[in-house]
Amino acid sequence: MPEIYDTHAHYSSRQFDADRDEVMRALPEAGVAGVLECATHSGDAPSVLALARKYPFVHAALGIHPESLGEDDAPTVARYGGDWRAELAAMRELYDDPQVVAVGEIGLDHHWPLPAQEQYDLFEAQLKLAAELNLPVSVHDREAHAETYELLKKYRPRGVLHCYSGSPEDAAWLTAQGMHLGFGGAVTYKGAKRAARVLAAIDRSAVVLETDCPYMAPEPVRGRRNDSRNIAHVAAFIGTLWEMDALEVLRLTAANARAVFGN
Repeated sequence: MPEIYDTHAHYSSRQFDADRDEVMRALPEAGVAGVLECATHSGDAPSVLALARKYPFVHAALGIHPESLGEDDAPTVARYGGDWRAELAAMRELYDDPQVVAVGEIGLDHHWPLPAQEQYDLFEAQLKLAAELNLPVSVHDREAHAETYELLKKYRPRGVLHCYSGSPEDAAWLTAQGMHLGFGGAVTYKGAKRAARVLAAIDRSAVVLETDCPYMAPEPVRGRRNDSRNIAHVAAFIGTLWEMDALEVLRLTAANARAVFGN
């Protein structure tokens, strides 16, 4: 039986509305032992917590995603008028729930036309919150390496840089200061040569696996709705790089994930 720990998932997504409970019940039967379910704003935080309370293998991460600053239907805009400080203050009591094991999904995104300074300030505020609460973080970094790394160097959080897309050189100092790096379906895609170089260069104790489901399904199921069971394909691919059996990759990365998030 495989031992799968998915360190970044979004089962609260509308894409699971039709069959969410069916999917969740099937995961342990496929060897899924842990899932970090990540909120993106105050609107989905209650759903994230509800999943963590209902399923013992699910753990909650709460945060405000940078894209929430630019989505008209996100409460960050629709309810708080862009005042993320008020939204974060309103979410503060949710972190007292024992199901919450991380602050996330937080970070920076320069792919979309989002306000750069507001993103930066929001990310910094949530890094400070994680330090205050002594919680790890789940970090989003899309085309924003310089500013993301600046803040990670400043606050030195523990946690995961999800969907790692940086260089082997940056991976070296990030892992040296205690961050873990998350790898998912993208590593199996043709042309993902940088990820392969990173996986060959860093200590294996710093590697965790993820889906970002319902997105980023790996080969050979690319293009379909993703879920945690598909991490088995990612482990098989990484096993070819590490010359290691896929089940051993799953056991190792699950242990790494527990070192960050517990459970």
